[in-house]
Amino acid sequence: MINKQIWHEKLHCHLGQYFLIDKILYQKKNKYHDIKIFDNLVMGKIMTIDDIVQTTEKDEFIYHEMLSHVPIFSHGFIKDVLIIGGGDGGILREICKHKSINSITMVEIDINIINLCKKYFPNHSNNAYEDARLQLIIDDGLNFVKNTNKKFDLIISDSTDPVGSGESLFFPDFYLNCKKNLKKNGIFVAQNGISFFQINEIISTYKNLKKYFHDTTFYQATIPTYYGGAMMFAWGSDNIKLRLITLEQLISRIKKTKLIFNYYNPQIHISSFALPQYIINTLDKS
Repeated sequence: MINKQIWHEKLHCHLGQYFLIDKILYQKKNKYHDIKIFDNLVMGKIMTIDDIVQTTEKDEFIYHEMLSHVPIFSHGFIKDVLIIGGGDGGILREICKHKSINSITMVEIDINIINLCKKYFPNHSNNAYEDARLQLIIDDGLNFVKNTNKKFDLIISDSTDPVGSGESLFFPDFYLNCKKNLKKNGIFVAQNGISFFQINEIISTYKNLKKYFHDTTFYQATIPTYYGGAMMFAWGSDNIKLRLITLEQLISRIKKTKLIFNYYNPQIHISSFALPQYIINTLDKS
C-alpha cells in the first residue's frame, strides 16, 4: 500500500480527501479539461477533472437519480428535456427510463468526455446515447441556451464546479436564458456543490435564480464521493405547487412508471427539500 500513488483532491484549500490509485487508466489535458481516470479498490473507476472528483462507479447512482427524478416526478408531465453537460451519461440514462418523454437534447462542450466515459464508464450511460429521442450537440452550454429557440419542460445543468469551462454555467446570464427556454410550469435544476464548504456558491446561485424564478430553493442528497457533507441541487420554477407535491401524489406517479431505483424514493424526494437551519438562515439574509 505504501508504494501506491496517492491522489489528492484540490477543491478545498485547507482540507480534503485522497484516494489510493490502483491503476491509472487515462491522463491527459486538453483545451477544456485536465482529465484523469483511475481505479480505486473502494470506489471503482474514478474520473477527475481539473483535480476535482467528478464521478465514481460506486456511488454515481445517487447523484444521477436525484438530479433527474426529483424534477420529473414533481412536474408529472415532462415531455421535452434539456441536459447541459452530463457527458458521463448518467443523467441521460435516468432520463431515458421515462418512456413518456418525447425529446432529449444534450449539450456537452467536450466530446472527449463522452467518448472516455463510454469506454471507461459504460454503465453510466448504459447505451442511452443510442436512444432515438436524443439530440446530442457539442457546444458551450451558455452559447446554446442563448441561441436556441426550442422550449423545454425541464432543464438540468449537470456541470463541473464553477471553475474553468464550467464557470459560465453559474453566471446570471445562463440562468436568465434557461428561464427564457422553459415552457410554462418548467423546472430548472443544477448541481450546486457541498453547502458546508461552498456556501458562497449557494448564496450566489440563490440570488441569481431569485431574479428569474418565483420559487427558488435547494434540495439535497448525501453522496460519499463529494467530500464535506450533503450535496446541494438548485431548484427554480414559477410554480411552487410542483415542489409541494404530496407523498400520495408521488407514490401514485412512481407506481405508474414501474421504475426501480437504488436511492430515490417518494420519502427521500419529500425530505430532500428540508434544509438545515444554517442554510435557511443564510438564504434569509441573502
